[in-house]
Amino acid sequence: MNITTFDSGKEFISDILGDVSVGKTQLPDFQRDWVWDDHHIRDLIASVSQSFPIGAVMTLATGGRDVNFKPRPLEGTSKRLESVDPDILILDGQQRLTSLFQSIQAGNSVATRDTRGKPILRWYYLDMKKSVSDGFEREDAVVSVPEDRVIRTFRGDVTLDLSSPQSEFAEDMFPLQHVFSPDEWMQKYIEYWNLDRDKWDLYRQFNQAVVQRFQKYQIPVITLDKDTPKEAVCIVFEKVNQGGVSLTVFELITASFAADDFQLREDWERRERSFKNNHRVLRSVDSTIFLQALTLLATKARGRAVSCRRRDILRLQAAEYENWADKVEDGFVKVARFLYGQKVFNFKDLPYRTQLVPLAAILADLGETADTEGARQKLAQWFWCGILGEMYGGATETRFAMDFADVTAWIRGNGETPRTIIDSNFQANRLLSLRTRNSAAYKGIHALLMRDGSRDFRTGEPIEDQTFFGDNIDIHHVFPKRWCERNGVSSKHSDSIINKTAISARTNRSIGGRAPSSYLDILQRSAKVSADDMDKILASHRIDATVLRSDEFDKFFANRAESIIQRIESAMGKIVTREEGLFWLDNGKPEGDKTDEEYDDGPVDWDENTDN
Repeated sequence: MNITTFDSGKEFISDILGDVSVGKTQLPDFQRDWVWDDHHIRDLIASVSQSFPIGAVMTLATGGRDVNFKPRPLEGTSKRLESVDPDILILDGQQRLTSLFQSIQAGNSVATRDTRGKPILRWYYLDMKKSVSDGFEREDAVVSVPEDRVIRTFRGDVTLDLSSPQSEFAEDMFPLQHVFSPDEWMQKYIEYWNLDRDKWDLYRQFNQAVVQRFQKYQIPVITLDKDTPKEAVCIVFEKVNQGGVSLTVFELITASFAADDFQLREDWERRERSFKNNHRVLRSVDSTIFLQALTLLATKARGRAVSCRRRDILRLQAAEYENWADKVEDGFVKVARFLYGQKVFNFKDLPYRTQLVPLAAILADLGETADTEGARQKLAQWFWCGILGEMYGGATETRFAMDFADVTAWIRGNGETPRTIIDSNFQANRLLSLRTRNSAAYKGIHALLMRDGSRDFRTGEPIEDQTFFGDNIDIHHVFPKRWCERNGVSSKHSDSIINKTAISARTNRSIGGRAPSSYLDILQRSAKVSADDMDKILASHRIDATVLRSDEFDKFFANRAESIIQRIESAMGKIVTREEGLFWLDNGKPEGDKTDEEYDDGPVDWDENTDN
């Protein structure tokens, strides 16, 4: 990206602060609040007093065609400046310039914080004797005092009183607020000391060593041209901002919309509350995801290339946002309903949070067209291909736009099969490496099994949303982990998704570390169900009951792997290539190992969500 033009030079700090005081120089509204504490302010004052560099300031000229940020005056300036249109906005240097303005020019005590973060009010002074003495560091000469200008011990004893000009004179303490116009204070200081020659000498040395340094101090200033593109401003700000916190697109857009009297932050916070209060699965939807989905729709409506990259979001107009925001919110609500139908109930169980962007845009764009069974089947195939093909782990913004265009056209009947479906692929051996919920495919497969109507081992109830939340449903081992350890099954296989399924915490505690043949009998007696009924429950998890009851892990492992692969093929609408013998382990049982009955100590009181 090319920044059109910029000017660089040096400006007197007195001139910069003067422009701040009349509102000619302000902040863009996206700038965060001033946060420097007393220690940082004193260090800054010491640096300027010695003509040490404090870094360059970067500004932006106002009045551009693309950039129209809402301005706000620096903290500590007059309220009347809120109606003043600035010439310059500070992009980098807010903390330094605000600190200098408040301590030198504001005429009020500085509202800052101590090292513990406690709010305090401070006036700043320079100890004249220490400032000109070689025996003191300049930092020691910068003194901050409370609002009443009296320093006391914790017992209340006064150690320094600067509450009147006379006490300032008596202590040889120069108020920093007079540094740009010291003559009147100096005259009264000399008069207080009856024209004492030593005090004359002290002031002359102090004036030369400190006051004149302030008055002659210049700061390098880089000013971006008013026609600098908004995206360039964002990039530049992120690269030069010394606060260490990246500027978000949302903050830039908020400031831009505010210039059109639209309060984006308030609008978004209202929608965010609705998502979080009404749909658990949408609790991870943030402002960026919302803006990306909206930008897909807005760019399509413009008749240009569909996109939602940062530059495209930054080009949004307030009117476009207002036109599409309700439709996008409705799209996300439809996303929640769709996800519930796919048995994804919680934002923590979302395979890909990023996939919500095109999904919301697709549903918002299709409207009632998405309500048919045929549309839902197509949408589900695309959804599962994206998850099981692990298509959303890379450069997602390009895929957002591609899928939005492909899927909407495909569902409407005027487009080919989406490229994400064509390009997706699941390798059978991937099942061996799926062991934790950190993987999108891991979360997706368990949701697929619940979608098939999987029922809890103990209660027999289908794992619907109410059951999922009310019974602490989580993923647990089918062959308990302790059983696998005793029988020589490697963790590579015992912890694979093939040996895991969704059951309630209470059911898991009943299983303990027993062999399947043992715990199934206990569950049947506890639930008062027949072996046939239990076999049907197991079948809902794609588990062959006969194989499981035999306690033969290798046969169970190969059988269930094949069953899961078939479920994946059904969801993706594609064939999964298998390697012969991939899932046959033939572990055998270690010689001399104890029997399961010897380990049967009764139910183990496991913590909720802890694997057996």
